[in-house]
Amino acid sequence: MVVEDDPDLGDAILRRLRRDGYAVDWQSDGEEADDVLRYQAYDLVVLDIELPHMDGFAILRELRRRGARTPVLMLTARSNIEDRVGALDVGADDYLSKPFDFREFDARCRALLRRSQGLAAGVMQIGALTFDRGAKVALLNGEPLTLPNREYRLLEIFVGNLGRVLSKEQIASQLFDFDDEASENAIELYVGRLRRKLGDALVIRTMRGLGYVAEAGSG
Repeated sequence: MVVEDDPDLGDAILRRLRRDGYAVDWQSDGEEADDVLRYQAYDLVVLDIELPHMDGFAILRELRRRGARTPVLMLTARSNIEDRVGALDVGADDYLSKPFDFREFDARCRALLRRSQGLAAGVMQIGALTFDRGAKVALLNGEPLTLPNREYRLLEIFVGNLGRVLSKEQIASQLFDFDDEASENAIELYVGRLRRKLGDALVIRTMRGLGYVAEAGSG
């Protein structure tokens, strides 16, 4: 989720993340963002401090009070050290001062997503499959795989959850935005395409009535 009331910056962040295959929801009002965070789980929250009706500090306090461990990247136009220290003390995982370079923004988001999945490295080797988050590329036997954004993001979801059963609902929430059509047939279509490209390097098993589980294959 992106919580940012500046329409130009919010749109730029939205486009940047969607270009990389992430499903992103955008809220510009603090109270509305807090309402959504009460029932919808996210892998990462990009949170501005100065927002209408409820500021970023209050949103973050409520998020942590409810026990949510979602990584939070705070955005601030304030340059004084007290605000940055305050953000971290309230429960932010990282902060970024405006204006910022989008390359740094990308890198910080990747680092927080890796950390939330228990992955220290940006490059994972799974048999013949190499998955490089930094370069946004997947290699099979050293050769790059041609993966559109959604297929790349689906692979990233499976790689970050090896051995865990993921329901179609869990996959859909990370693969599609609120406004997208997220039918079960669409999930099956993307999984089928990914299976054909991965061969036996990464096995994606169908667990009837439960969803899918990805495991290292023999390839």
